[in-house]
Amino acid sequence: MSEASRMDPEVLSMVLDTIDKLEREKVTLETKLEMDREGEFPEELIRFMLGPEVALHLIFIPEEYGGLGAGAREIAIVSERMAKMDLAVATSFLAICLGMDPIRVGATQEQKEKYIRKIAEEGLVVAYGVTEPEAGSNVQALKTKAEPVRDEAGNVKGYKINGQKQFITNGGVADLYTILANTPGGPSFFIVEKGAEGLVPGKHEDKHGIRASDTCALSLEDLYVPVEDLVGGVEGQGLKQANKVFGYTRLMVATFGLGGGMASLERAVKYSKERIQFGSPLAQKQGYTHKLLVPHAVQLEAARAYIEYVAERLDSGEEGLEVEGSIAKYFATEAGDAMANDGIQAFGGYGYMREYEVEKIKRDVKILTIYEGTSEIQRNIISTFRLRETVRSKGGYYENMASGLDSLSPETGSKGLAQAIRLTNRAILDARKHKLTRQQHAMFLLADMMTWCEVAESLCKKASTYNGGQGRSREFMMAAARSFVRETAEKVYGNALRLAWGFGAELDSLRKETARLDLPGIMEGHVDDMDLLARELMA
Repeated sequence: MSEASRMDPEVLSMVLDTIDKLEREKVTLETKLEMDREGEFPEELIRFMLGPEVALHLIFIPEEYGGLGAGAREIAIVSERMAKMDLAVATSFLAICLGMDPIRVGATQEQKEKYIRKIAEEGLVVAYGVTEPEAGSNVQALKTKAEPVRDEAGNVKGYKINGQKQFITNGGVADLYTILANTPGGPSFFIVEKGAEGLVPGKHEDKHGIRASDTCALSLEDLYVPVEDLVGGVEGQGLKQANKVFGYTRLMVATFGLGGGMASLERAVKYSKERIQFGSPLAQKQGYTHKLLVPHAVQLEAARAYIEYVAERLDSGEEGLEVEGSIAKYFATEAGDAMANDGIQAFGGYGYMREYEVEKIKRDVKILTIYEGTSEIQRNIISTFRLRETVRSKGGYYENMASGLDSLSPETGSKGLAQAIRLTNRAILDARKHKLTRQQHAMFLLADMMTWCEVAESLCKKASTYNGGQGRSREFMMAAARSFVRETAEKVYGNALRLAWGFGAELDSLRKETARLDLPGIMEGHVDDMDLLARELMA
């Protein structure tokens, strides 16, 4: 993507208005509860959304193939809004985008012209056929085989595919599939149309959440695919193509976490103003606001800042942002899940009742920490690659990040964050020196330190230049940044202690660096900021 592909602001506004209208007229609370209760794919609704009257799928499609040419920033905004409406519906649309991605990034020009244009014009439902019963996030454990079929001259004319796919979104209703299979040249994507002989969808899975989205297994039984539908026309490019879009697709899932979390937060805020307990609204009680609402509002603002940061880099044409995609997905989906959980608590007994929707939001949001790579997989990716970058740069990667905070206003909490980042840097280098990085638990502790520091940096930078425009005051954003820096400092301090003292190694330099973190100074103003955030949140 490039700056030239950015969507016109008026078009973006029209798309958001369309989703608002759709929710009012066709995705009402009653409809959502009914879809959840029935647990069946709402094909009529999805086809309407893909039809000429709405055509929401066009945001994912480049202009040259009849789409709206949205950039990552616009898609993030639209994806968050769709997730706030209903995560099952949003997931069906994510799968269309995900299924098209191997074609978008790896197909020949002829394949793109044929299939992307067809998706745009006909509103096709697409499915992404990668996950297998024994190969979830580890796609290198792929067992599906594509055996070449040759003509009389010995040239490959097609492939016969055999294998099993599992947890395929849109798998039972798709018009088009992109299937990953092992060829003699390595993993490769194939384009398969609905009804192809040997493509056998399994039963619709009865799920805990996002029940209205279609999820099923796929059996591939001597499925013949002509060589023209090998994505890119060259074997062995599948993993490269999958990895190329992870920074983008995982960012989309991050926006779902943000959207789901905001849906729960907004309902809880509204309820807190109406519910009277002991003579006053819950919105006026610190035990409610400062525990169940404000900390989550801060995390969601941090998630939004980081999502915007990654989206801007994607829109500038930058590639190789898999780690940033992992950080965004890990942090935002866990933040959304935590808010959804406390959203039930915020409603008390009513939160457990289906009609108030917050219990459904919680069930829906949970999958976000699982699909497109579990939170544990993301922590593996984050710690492995950031460790490598830190060692390669001899500590320069995080030192440069800390130094860059010096130019920001101290009102953002940037000075305390710089301390936390330098402590994280020391933890990484010492953990490697003493071989703690051979233990996965140590790597997970480092992953959390890295994630919180990088997300906090994006929020501090956003707060330093923020002048409104997103429904929050500048004072709110500054207080949110300071509050999240405190959370980050606590996370870094606690994890550094565990690394320095909990693994039996003498990490003397890390112990000294941990003792230097000015946690008391960073905590100054904590309650004042919480009060400020609560007042604006409840206004």
